[in-house]
Amino acid sequence: MSERTRLQVPAADPTVDNSKQGMSAQIATRVELAIICLAIFALLLIFQPFSLALFGVGCGVVVFSGLANNLLPLCQPGVTVRSLVNCGLIVAGIFVAVLTAAIASAYLYGRLFVGP
Repeated sequence: MSERTRLQVPAADPTVDNSKQGMSAQIATRVELAIICLAIFALLLIFQPFSLALFGVGCGVVVFSGLANNLLPLCQPGVTVRSLVNCGLIVAGIFVAVLTAAIASAYLYGRLFVGP
């Protein structure tokens, strides 16, 4: 192989930044399956008839897996892990903001309309 041909191959070119390459198809599929399996696991915890504590854990995992489902469109080959993490942080930030607003409005409703 000539020097010119070798430099055209991205893996052989030392100037190519490999950290900018996205996820492979195998990694993207694994992330996608992990999110789906998390949702199935949460449903199993909710509909099991043995323990009320496991039901409570399942309810929390359902909320988490519902938020994680927002990452499924990014589970594509070529998408960087950094963009996947950034999207996850954005979803988590929106969840915290909505949760804070809901708790504050419930508190204010209790203080203003229900009584002392």
